[in-house]
Amino acid sequence: MLAGMGILAGLVYSCQKEIQDEQEQILKGAKIDVVLTPLEQLGKSIFFDKISEPGNMACADCHAPSVGFTGPNPGINLHGSVYRGAVATRFGDRRPPSAAYATFSPILHYDAVEEVFAGGNFWDGRATGERLGNPSAEQALGPFLNPVEQNNPDVLTVLKKIASAKYAYLWTLAFPVEPIDLLTPDGIIKSYDNVGFAIAAYEKSAEVNQFSSKFDSYLKGQVSLTAEEAKGLELFEGDGKCALCHTSEGEKPLFTDFTFDNLGVPKNPENPVYKSNPGFIDQGLGGFLLYSGNPAWSALADANIGKHKVPTLRNVDKRPGNGFTKSYMHNGVFKSLKEVVHFYNTRDVGTWPVAEVSVNINEDELGNLLLTDTEENAIVAFMKTLSDGYTFPKK
Repeated sequence: MLAGMGILAGLVYSCQKEIQDEQEQILKGAKIDVVLTPLEQLGKSIFFDKISEPGNMACADCHAPSVGFTGPNPGINLHGSVYRGAVATRFGDRRPPSAAYATFSPILHYDAVEEVFAGGNFWDGRATGERLGNPSAEQALGPFLNPVEQNNPDVLTVLKKIASAKYAYLWTLAFPVEPIDLLTPDGIIKSYDNVGFAIAAYEKSAEVNQFSSKFDSYLKGQVSLTAEEAKGLELFEGDGKCALCHTSEGEKPLFTDFTFDNLGVPKNPENPVYKSNPGFIDQGLGGFLLYSGNPAWSALADANIGKHKVPTLRNVDKRPGNGFTKSYMHNGVFKSLKEVVHFYNTRDVGTWPVAEVSVNINEDELGNLLLTDTEENAIVAFMKTLSDGYTFPKK
């Protein structure tokens, strides 16, 4: 018996080592030294596993650590910014949001005093968190079954792939009293929900939410900002009005208030959705509210057409190298932080294309901020201090 247990322990260790080696190759230097719980490790293993039909797409293919858990392909980012699914001819209509720091988002709710929605996940908040009490867990379950993403035909297919994976032993460690169920309808649903909880646990871990940027070191008094970065912070919280939505308060600020806004962003003409639907208009939160099944929310749909989630600015400039192109806004129309800040500053006085959605545009906090070019550059310099993985200069 003891000999048998020793063999089993050896097999488990071998599986663990093989899985960790594979994942560290994918992380490409973004990994920090964190000990994950069995639940977090299970979620990580699922996150990096190509659970799709055909089997060529993992969560990490659109949410890669090296770029702050968003889209890792500079060629795609430079153009349409929308990533193809497991079936190469199928595309969604928005760029991948960051999976990092997303677990801090509360359950989607309406603040009647401020007259705004806040919380949920996805750009339109449709992963509300109401069912599971966890927006990130609900968000994690969506792409597996989406035909323009991982394209699995049903829940059972996903569970069978996990049950036959070399990391399946982690399920027993993570859910010791809830073995994966491939037989009963209620058990299958519960097991699938546990997949969401596992991925959300990984996304909530210190490996994903590192709080390891230069700005975090600055808040701890360990490093000083440059003169330009310090000026950028002053403008970010002052005349630039950035902090009104990208809140910078506290010891570990998240740089989002989890609300929704229509900034008057123009269409991305290279978005592949226009090939199949030339008249497509992304209605954002309002589009979700209209068909949410909640009459109170549906009544508020018109007032929220065109609004999208205020994203965290953590890792907003994280990239493998200086020549790597990232994209910004829900449709990826902008390709640099300088372009984003310039749009905020001059939207109403410049020669920008018309807004994708012309109603509900925020006219109070951007459009004509009267910032100079030097001040725009300072805000950009500050935002570059928000990337995780900061290392102190060698003395």
